[in-house]
Amino acid sequence: MRDAQAALAAGATQVKVCERCVITPSARDFLRQNEIELVIGGGAVVAAASGSAASPVQATRNPANARLFSTPEAEAVKKEICAVGRKLWNRQYVDGNGGNISYRIGPNEVLCTPTLFSKLDLTPEDLCLVDLEGVQIAGTKPRTSEIFLHLEIYKAVPEAKSCVHCHPPHATAYAITGRVPPNGIIPEFEVFVGKVAVSPYETPGTAAFAKTVLPYVREHNTVLLSNHGIICWADTVTHAEWYAEVVDTYCHTLILASQLGVPISQISERQTTDLLAIKKKLGLPDSRFDPSAMKECQLSDMDDPNSIARLPCVRDGSTKITADAPEMERLVKTVTDAVLSAMGES
Repeated sequence: MRDAQAALAAGATQVKVCERCVITPSARDFLRQNEIELVIGGGAVVAAASGSAASPVQATRNPANARLFSTPEAEAVKKEICAVGRKLWNRQYVDGNGGNISYRIGPNEVLCTPTLFSKLDLTPEDLCLVDLEGVQIAGTKPRTSEIFLHLEIYKAVPEAKSCVHCHPPHATAYAITGRVPPNGIIPEFEVFVGKVAVSPYETPGTAAFAKTVLPYVREHNTVLLSNHGIICWADTVTHAEWYAEVVDTYCHTLILASQLGVPISQISERQTTDLLAIKKKLGLPDSRFDPSAMKECQLSDMDDPNSIARLPCVRDGSTKITADAPEMERLVKTVTDAVLSAMGES
């Protein structure tokens, strides 16, 4: 990146690098945005003399990509992304420059929000176009650093057309405890979201972070990101934002209900089956459609009517997150006290 900035300062129109040179995505984007051609092979990084009349980058770009960025369809999606950004901010699902939104507009092209930009202030002119490898194709502002999370979902789930990543407080509260809300309580949650998964923590913006959701996104449209937030995918930008609203409202409702001091009522297994039939008809994913998954995670998984948080189920029937030392110590003490009490009574 320092070499790219030095090339710009020198007025370069071309940068040559050796074949073994590692080019970071940010440096590659920087060169494209400043119309500096990247030539691989032929020695160390050098800056060519300025003064070329033609724009090397524009000459090498695919003209179809530039046209796609300004088509009526793209303009409509850009406006929808900006509207969803305002909804996320108004509902306090994002703060500062947090969160990001994307839409797959072509087989290899994705519209997305820029980095370091409040979702309240977005305009269609601020948005970017990238390919499925994260290379920016169009747009005057740098694309979000977390686009790779979205791209992994698009590659893994052909049905996914849009992704919304945000930090809704009640759903994020579950994410930072490594727990998921139980099922079989509110119909709307069962139909539109259903069972959610928790992905392991990795540093946001990295390739490792992007891949954390891959085990889950084929059977879930919403994943809690450990110590971070949530990611939702859908067929439209608006629908992806709806799922964020549904999951956060559900988590909020459970938290409120738990404070009433009475058991939480559940929907029966038969009634849950009816809801799953509606969900399947709508074409929405759910891990409970797989008979092998049903054996490990039943339709309604709220064993304790006073509990509003569960460890997430995995395919081998275990849990993704094991009890930490303090929790294990409390569990051992509870069991020991119960045994001693029973012995005393006998």
